[in-house]
Amino acid sequence: MARSSVNITDYFSVSYYPLIALCLSLFVTFAVVETDDVFSASHTATVSASAAKDLRYLLYDVNPPEGFNLRRDVYIRMASLVKTLRKDGNDWVLVLPPWGRLYHWQSANIHQIGIPWSEFFSLTSLEANVPVIEYEEFIAENGGPFLDHVLVLQNYAEGWTDGKWEEKVDIRPCIDKLMYTKDKQGYYRGWFWGYEETRARNVTCLSAQGHASIMAPVLQRNITATSVMLDRAETLLHDHYAGKDYWDTRRSMVFAKHLRIIGDNFRAKYLDSADDADNTVYNEDWTRMKAKLGSAKGGPYLGVHMRRKDFIWGHREDVPSLKGAVKKIRSLMKKHKLDKVFVATDADGEDLKELKRLLPEMVRFEPSIEDLELLRDGGVAIIDQWICAHARFFIGTSVSTFSFRIHEEREILGFDPKTTYNRFCGDSEKECEQPTHWKIVY
Repeated sequence: MARSSVNITDYFSVSYYPLIALCLSLFVTFAVVETDDVFSASHTATVSASAAKDLRYLLYDVNPPEGFNLRRDVYIRMASLVKTLRKDGNDWVLVLPPWGRLYHWQSANIHQIGIPWSEFFSLTSLEANVPVIEYEEFIAENGGPFLDHVLVLQNYAEGWTDGKWEEKVDIRPCIDKLMYTKDKQGYYRGWFWGYEETRARNVTCLSAQGHASIMAPVLQRNITATSVMLDRAETLLHDHYAGKDYWDTRRSMVFAKHLRIIGDNFRAKYLDSADDADNTVYNEDWTRMKAKLGSAKGGPYLGVHMRRKDFIWGHREDVPSLKGAVKKIRSLMKKHKLDKVFVATDADGEDLKELKRLLPEMVRFEPSIEDLELLRDGGVAIIDQWICAHARFFIGTSVSTFSFRIHEEREILGFDPKTTYNRFCGDSEKECEQPTHWKIVY
């Protein structure tokens, strides 16, 4: 059980002993060389009841190689943490980290740094779940691009002690190479989402092992800073994975309306798909969107997500060859009496050429250069997911977060799980386990 209070001098021995998590975050490391011991008794003041209610900002970032859809998952964890912080009357606001420079966003000559969340998601919908603001709004409210304290999260260098897993947080030496540098004025400089003028006053490395809420005592009792950033936030686990809190946040992540309209128009024009006929009528207010499971029919087409590139070598056994994938696609089209197939894929030029040869009836969303400059790669990904989410039947790629997000979107729309939780099998895969059905909770 968590202690009812935390002493500054022994703070980093705080541990919790809940149920063992179903899975742990990826082992990650991050570092700074020089830190200030702001957690010592001489540096940390006691937070008064009145001070605790002052407006405070929580910012976060993720391991640079992580993609768009894993970052959406980390947002859910941070939103849960803010809810925990606000339960005690603390006025915390979650600052949305600008999008940009992601591995899969490789379109040439397209500016893709410092993209606000409003280009991809409905801020009104997000705010109905937890207080959020864009980063540039934070700069305006904060009086400048200054962060009071950056906490760099990392795993424990020694791993689990005695083979026992427990929730804990400790101040520890930074494990990895320096990712922040001090400038001549003594401020810390780093990536900060591509905002070169942003700087931090303090940086501290923490080894953390546990759910997102494990950080609540740290932020409530041991740090008085107005703005705190958690770097490598993917280190923390979900507080309530697949529970009501998880689904409330996930449902609030409504795609920006202009992207949904583009996807809907594409469905109507190329796939004979419309909400009324497909039983996928969407409620703009996610709090009122409660479709009955199995009520959605979907458009008369097969939705496919086929991950290639790094998955070809990263998950060889459970990723089929193009011929193997096309064979499965044709089998599903015949079984479900569908003559149209929509394919979302990150395949390169050669693979796409071969795919079109093997599957000439394939339909893809391929915006012009001019449209791509407006939509960005993130917008195209969302449109792909939106179209796949409305298909009569969907099949995705094993352990792909892109496919996982489509599963969730279809769950929200009310599709029969049998039409959603499906994946391609490797050509020689002996046991082809299908994705788990995480039932929506209202």
